[in-house]
Amino acid sequence: MSLARQNYHVECEAAVNKQINLEFYASYVYDSMSAYFDRDDVALPGFSAFFRHQADEEREHAFMFIKFQNTRGGRVVLQPIPKPSKDEWGSGLDAMKSALEIEKETNQALLDLHKMASKHHDTQMGDFIEETQLTMMVEEIKHISDYITTLQKVGPGLGEWLFDKEHLQHEYMKNGCGEKKPAAEGDAKLT
Repeated sequence: MSLARQNYHVECEAAVNKQINLEFYASYVYDSMSAYFDRDDVALPGFSAFFRHQADEEREHAFMFIKFQNTRGGRVVLQPIPKPSKDEWGSGLDAMKSALEIEKETNQALLDLHKMASKHHDTQMGDFIEETQLTMMVEEIKHISDYITTLQKVGPGLGEWLFDKEHLQHEYMKNGCGEKKPAAEGDAKLT
């Protein structure tokens, strides 16, 4: 048993491992979306860059939970990551709707994890989830919801292409290589 472990219930430890797997799964799905929009027959590089950014964020969240697990004296037990439910993501609007569902599912899992922390009187775990995850999730849900609304307004085809070019490429690409541009001084960070 870990010397660092104190007041860390085994049920909380198992739930954190489950959350790690969920975060890696979300990253894997976003990787699939990014690859889809990078295909020559889809050719929406801004969407590809956005979903690559999302994948990187989800991996970062998984590693935050890994660090938390080790800090608390728990043991990280990685599980197999399932294949995404599909390989074809349709339009940008369809993919954004799928992304919104991923974010809502992840948020619900975090709320359930927080509830478990409360059940076991685990203040450190509750604080960790509140301070590093929950506010960010609500902001991400709003961010993607705004994208969906905009895509519904501009429509498919040329509207979707313009959204990709004028917004997503501008926001998430640097020199066309798929890296997020650094935020300009004074820009609010939504993700």
